[in-house]
Amino acid sequence: MNRIDRISAILIQLQSRRTVKASDIASRFDISLRTVYRDVKTLEEAGIPIIGEAGIGYSLVEGYRLPPVMFTRDEASAFLTAEKLVTQLTDDVNGASYSSAMYKIKAVLKSVDKDYLEVIDNHIEVLRSRNHPELKEDINPLQTILQAIAEKKILSIRYTAAYKQTPTSREIEPVGVFYLDNHWHLIAYCRLRNDYRDFRFDRLDHIAVTGQCFVQVHPPLKEHLKSLYKANDLITIVIRIKKDIAPFLGEQRYYHGYVSENIDGDMVEMQFLTPYLEGFSRWYISFADHCTIIEPPALKEKIKSIVENISNNL
Repeated sequence: MNRIDRISAILIQLQSRRTVKASDIASRFDISLRTVYRDVKTLEEAGIPIIGEAGIGYSLVEGYRLPPVMFTRDEASAFLTAEKLVTQLTDDVNGASYSSAMYKIKAVLKSVDKDYLEVIDNHIEVLRSRNHPELKEDINPLQTILQAIAEKKILSIRYTAAYKQTPTSREIEPVGVFYLDNHWHLIAYCRLRNDYRDFRFDRLDHIAVTGQCFVQVHPPLKEHLKSLYKANDLITIVIRIKKDIAPFLGEQRYYHGYVSENIDGDMVEMQFLTPYLEGFSRWYISFADHCTIIEPPALKEKIKSIVENISNNL
């Protein structure tokens, strides 16, 4: 990126947030702090009203705005692709909001770029997995949760856990949301359990923002994810399966932590990382007659125990 493009991009970055740290700018463009200071000074000399506070960062004077930004063709194409992802993989309200934003983006494009998007629009599709969980009717949680996070409001939910048949009513303090393995999740402090919990969107029967604020300061979402999904909590599993049987594992392999595979003659050696030895064992039994376990020994013992129980129940 040349210097003129970089300075323009820095100005856009300054408009995107209330305060932007010099270190964030340096990291984004892979430049030194000295170069950041020089580029910001160039913007100031061009008449851009920038406020800089040591240890805090840069911000634009309140009320200063530039005319609508002109997007490049590649940026507009990325927005179009993102729209299809959002409408398929989030709830209806969030999808409608993104589609509305796309109209505004298209409104500032050059005519030739609008034509370009119309051409490629019918050549990009995002299909939901056959196992994609459907949200309960009239449950559109994403924007509700984000509103509660921003305003530090307590959420009232009715939730059906995987191990229960009846829902429970709870009050929770939301921390953040993430998407993993075909499911949206909410990390929140549950006042019923007095601990942090992972709530799946598709198990929500009701969600609403209450008028009550919470004062507790929660660790960032990344800290919770590190503790919930530590790499050292994952179990390494290596199996060997007949080459002609391997394709029948299909997409299920990805839900069980599939990492890689190597072909060795008429056998395929597969590696998995999973925190759920029980779940993997029961899945493995469905094709165990065509497969051998390389590691770990704990998987062999678990499967022996399950098979013995099956035999006793026959």
